[in-house]
Amino acid sequence: MSKKIYVFMDFDGVTHPWGEVEDFRSLPLIESVIRDYADARIVISSDWRMLFSLSKLVSRFSEDIRPRIAGATPHLIPKRGPELHGLREREAMLWLAQHESDPVSAQWCALDDAPGNWLTRSRLVLTDFKRGFTEEDALRLRRLFDSFAEGVQHSPEKGPVSLLNWG
Repeated sequence: MSKKIYVFMDFDGVTHPWGEVEDFRSLPLIESVIRDYADARIVISSDWRMLFSLSKLVSRFSEDIRPRIAGATPHLIPKRGPELHGLREREAMLWLAQHESDPVSAQWCALDDAPGNWLTRSRLVLTDFKRGFTEEDALRLRRLFDSFAEGVQHSPEKGPVSLLNWG
């Protein structure tokens, strides 16, 4: 049985260049990758989740991709400035804990233009905020999905570690 792969997805700087028209011009490319991986599910981690309803956000996606939107991450409010570092990843881990029976072994990655949001860099497809998601990012995302299928675990301390040699 295949495991779901959760893609925690930002919008600004990913689906379109940050600070430009919010036309989601890169979304078709992201969706083309998602279509090729039946177990891929999108979880919205963008700040847009605090401004718009989930149904409004889901409507941005193509009709065939909409059923693969698994939800949106909870919003954590940091009490101090240093808590901002890795905040999106903590929100993602909270979402996984609420939706997966074994969140520690869950397969997940992130599409984001802000590296400080994610501590586990081996699971981050970092986009250029001036360009959004590109063909090069699509190749990185495909490689990451393929590594999950090959049994590679991505840990924050060690980077990719083969599950076959684990322990």
